[in-house]
Amino acid sequence: MADAVVRHVVTFGRVLREVGLEVGPGRVADSLRGLDAVDLTRQEDVYFALRQTLVSRHDELELFDRAFNAWFLRAPVLPPLRSVQAPQAQERLGESLSEPGGGEPDEELGDPLELGASGHELLREKDFAEMTPDEYRRVRRLIAAIAGNRPLRASRRRRSDPRGDRLDMRKLIRQSLRTGGDPVDRPYRARKVVPRKLVVLCDVSGSMDAYARALVLFLHAAVGSGPGVEAFAFGTRLSRLTPELETRDPESALEKCTEAVTDWGSGTRIGASLKEFNDLWGRRALSRGAIVVIVSDGWERQDPELVGREMARLARAAYAIVWVNPLKGNPEYQPLAGGMRAALPYVDRFLSGHNLRSLEELATVLAGIERRHAA
Repeated sequence: MADAVVRHVVTFGRVLREVGLEVGPGRVADSLRGLDAVDLTRQEDVYFALRQTLVSRHDELELFDRAFNAWFLRAPVLPPLRSVQAPQAQERLGESLSEPGGGEPDEELGDPLELGASGHELLREKDFAEMTPDEYRRVRRLIAAIAGNRPLRASRRRRSDPRGDRLDMRKLIRQSLRTGGDPVDRPYRARKVVPRKLVVLCDVSGSMDAYARALVLFLHAAVGSGPGVEAFAFGTRLSRLTPELETRDPESALEKCTEAVTDWGSGTRIGASLKEFNDLWGRRALSRGAIVVIVSDGWERQDPELVGREMARLARAAYAIVWVNPLKGNPEYQPLAGGMRAALPYVDRFLSGHNLRSLEELATVLAGIERRHAA
């Protein structure tokens, strides 16, 4: 239930941002903290918790109300708004609730507060390797919503915040001039919360082919979530996919990726691919302070010791390493593959990635991960 609420609130924040409200990661985080303090079964409590944290101006209230009704209560996006920007805002709201990846509140997502045993739940549990093309189409928006949950970090820069931990001395002095030098008000500042760098390395060898389509959908949505995301594919060699994934259409992105990766569906050289990444992109500080997600079943056709050495290099630079292995979804799975055994000592979180449920777990882990392997 908690993961589902987080996913829907994050996507709702994206809907508000697309229609013109100033909703950033900090406000979404505030809204989630607000929901922790209320009864989620009471519609009024949920409404006011979100309105208080996501709306900053009075002229945004009507647009927020319509977005809330459309997203959470399934109300139609009618009639037109009365504000000056009504036609444009109304049009953007309709588009944001109907475009692929825009967070349409239709039957594919289900009700965030009514997630019982249903066909949608069964689809969340179904292995990607067993899905039909029609089922992939149905879960595409869900994958996009999950991949849009970016890990956050505290920036060195600060912003005005009444709950901050440090006095804003410049503002304090400026305001005190209005009251004869007496600091009547005490403005505070807090560190801004910004997305952390995210690097995804995806195994596209033959043994991972059954999961390739879902993984590309995930990569496409992650790259589209904003700056600071880099995507790579590896089989026998490393290929950067970020430019190919920047297109709006996921199907077009999949086609471009398969054309760009010459060794798609071939063998696996994890160690050599990691070495190429560390040598080329690591020197450009791409992995420094980043969360690195490696998606692979761990089958290494060459020397597993090379995997261990390069994973150690990567762990020293990255903030944390998450390894996603679709085979881990099998209850009887054991990490016996040489490459997987060599990598595990340097992995901060080891997860499965075989279905929607496991991708939801990945999003939750990324949102709150802490580093285990200090440099």
